Amino acid sequence: QTAAIAAAIADAGLDPATIDYVETHGTGTALGDPVEVAALARVFGGRDRPLLLGAVKSNIGHADAAAGVAGLIKTVLALHHGTVPPTLHAHTLNPRIDFAAGPFAVAAEAQPWPAGGGPRRAGVSAFGIGGTNAHVVLEQAPPAPAEPPAGGPHLLLLSARSDAALEQQAAALAAHLAANPALPLADVAHTLSAGRAVFDHRAAAVVRDGPPAVALLFPGQGSQSPRMGEALYRTSPAYREALDRCAAVLEPHIGADLRALLYGPEDRAADAAALRRTSLTQPALFSVGYATAHHWQALGVEPVAMLGHSVGEYVAACLAGVFTLEDALALVAERGRLVDGLPAGAMLALPLAEDEAAALLHGTGLSIAAVNGPRQVVVAGPTPSITALQGTLDARGVRGWRLATSHAFHSAMLDPVVPAFTARVAAVTLRAPERRFVSNVTGTWITSEQATDPAYWAQHLRHAVRFADGIAILRDSGAGLLLEAGPGHTLCALARSAGWNRPAIATLDAGPLEAVGQLWAAGVPVTLPPTQGRRVALPPYPFQRKRFWPERTAPAPALPAPALPAPALPAKRAERDSWFYQPVWRQASAPATAPLTGPWLVLAGRDGTGARLAE
Repeated sequence: QTAAIAAAIADAGLDPATIDYVETHGTGTALGDPVEVAALARVFGGRDRPLLLGAVKSNIGHADAAAGVAGLIKTVLALHHGTVPPTLHAHTLNPRIDFAAGPFAVAAEAQPWPAGGGPRRAGVSAFGIGGTNAHVVLEQAPPAPAEPPAGGPHLLLLSARSDAALEQQAAALAAHLAANPALPLADVAHTLSAGRAVFDHRAAAVVRDGPPAVALLFPGQGSQSPRMGEALYRTSPAYREALDRCAAVLEPHIGADLRALLYGPEDRAADAAALRRTSLTQPALFSVGYATAHHWQALGVEPVAMLGHSVGEYVAACLAGVFTLEDALALVAERGRLVDGLPAGAMLALPLAEDEAAALLHGTGLSIAAVNGPRQVVVAGPTPSITALQGTLDARGVRGWRLATSHAFHSAMLDPVVPAFTARVAAVTLRAPERRFVSNVTGTWITSEQATDPAYWAQHLRHAVRFADGIAILRDSGAGLLLEAGPGHTLCALARSAGWNRPAIATLDAGPLEAVGQLWAAGVPVTLPPTQGRRVALPPYPFQRKRFWPERTAPAPALPAPALPAPALPAKRAERDSWFYQPVWRQASAPATAPLTGPWLVLAGRDGTGARLAE
């Protein structure tokens, strides 16, 4: 035991005085413990401060072949937490143990383990019958390196020996990350890069840290409904303040109080009729979307990107700083007024790809007004032409459905108002966006040149809304959650049809509190509304306990004994008296009164020690 302990400390290059604690083998026997402490005294004797001793066997019993690793685990945890755990039941110590030889002290009570002038160090012993002895020296881990900045991006690398194994590995990693959302992705990336073998079948993904990044969606005409946003107006100060401000700015432009239109005395038929007028619908949708965004900002939800559908892009541009609120409302009101003066038209949603729809529209005077998904387009134009197209498609078994709009938005029917609207936009100050939002015209991020060009907003009025392309941009940019800031859930549904497979939450569809709960459940840091009440007894956390007690099993079938050569027998002794007894040495104490006279028998090795003793 002495040799094993001394060799381990020598290999570590340490002074034994720098070790504060030893996790002993601790047999708890009358013979084993005194022998172990005597061995420790030979290595650690002469130190100035006590060496604490402990044994995990007092906590868990004898673990047989796992006794050493149990002590190792205990000591690693003690080093990590800076606490020496108690050695239980150490009430009466073995009187044969010479604790003063160390000096030693049993850690019978939990006590702090300060680092002192250097790192905490400990030894762990595991001694076996027959001299199979092991000792290891442990040192407190160095301080963890500074965490890399959150956010990323991080490169996750996977490889396997087959495509099937690679797919299974990717699914397992995805499930693990979903179950452990607090796991730093920088650590995941480092582990995959530095700690895994590299095989031929490979995959890679660029990811970002933290909660899911939120992208705001702002709906356009067709999503309006009577009393939209009323619950938020009654309960959210941020929403109410923003909507009141919009109403005050809009009143001279629309000749009415928007609040009376939305939340006045209830007359659903009259309210619905009023909201079918584009000159009122578009300012109302802008105001509700703008106020909803302020509601979420007040709750700590900061979007990383925005995407509006048709007039919804004006909300995104206003929040990005392209327009002031006053200019944005004036433009939206003028846009609605100009469109209201045009002949009525119709819009038809079709389950067709864009190229299929374009082929059908050739020569009809109709236009593709929106591309909302791989097989989800909207066509617009004169009502008779839309009716004729719908009849043709019905005969072919292709079912389309009319949208609740008054005009053929984003079609050639809007060409007459494009010059007047361009001039109106040119009269306001346009600024480069301070936040990212996606352009309906291009289906990708708006540029500063586009946002500040009046001609862009004329194109936006006339050209198709490329919503599906915008959803793909949000997905590829790392957005993890869509939050529809407006009435209904139309854009969430369209996003899913465009391939969005991540959470999508409609603010006003389920209700404000439900939306907060869904955001919280998705991991978005959101300020929860205050609650009132008293704490009451509720069911505790349901710990998922597992039983690890060895179960009775049927005995394994006996295996045939291996054929071994017969052992060589010793030569027969001639003296019969020696047949049945083997002489052995037995240690005995010499009588105190016995004279120290010879003769003496010295059992001497070949290293000269015996010869010097004889001299």
